[in-house]
Amino acid sequence: MPLRNAKVPRDAVHHPLFARFYARISVLAEEKAGVGAHRQELLAGLTGRVIEIGAGNGLNFSHYPPQVSEVVAIEPERTLRQLALRAARHAEVPVDVVPAAAEALPVKGEAFDAAVASLVLCSVRDLPRALGEIRRVLRPGGELRFYEHGVAEGRAMAVAQRALDRTVWPLMFGGCHTGRDILAALREAGFEVVTVRRLRVPESGVQLPTSAHVLGVARRPLTD
Repeated sequence: MPLRNAKVPRDAVHHPLFARFYARISVLAEEKAGVGAHRQELLAGLTGRVIEIGAGNGLNFSHYPPQVSEVVAIEPERTLRQLALRAARHAEVPVDVVPAAAEALPVKGEAFDAAVASLVLCSVRDLPRALGEIRRVLRPGGELRFYEHGVAEGRAMAVAQRALDRTVWPLMFGGCHTGRDILAALREAGFEVVTVRRLRVPESGVQLPTSAHVLGVARRPLTD
């Protein structure tokens, strides 16, 4: 694995209570909220070397197609990283779980054919810097597969998201922000958004501040 020196402590993120909660709720969401099918769609057709940002408890690992030669899975939170290590042992593709933060990826530039960001960009501390790092480590023309919740389309919910993000939500949910405009952030970071599908998770029932999702593909341009 191509590494570079990075001034990031082994536990750059430490949310043990939220990590335990997320480990439980994410497994339930795989079937109950259809998230497993979304992960399958997200990763379909990937090939070559892949870097996954914020691998969490490793629920993506079982969905990687066999054409993927290697996954470098970045996870800064210790509890989730231990769960990801267990999941990596059962994956059908080689997975190397690495302690690091999205804002300082310990890998060389232009080293990966694709990157994956799955339910993580809501909680990175510095979104522009994290996206800049992802762009740096992708080869020109490389894909960023993204599956994220973000800003709601309805005005009332968007206002509620802003209020939550300024107050209790990040404190309660491990730094998560409900209303980030992921598509705008991708474009501002220099990515070309190739495809995007808007989803509601869960599809039915009460709309939550985190129900608005986008799933798609962005690309690092061939020339900067």
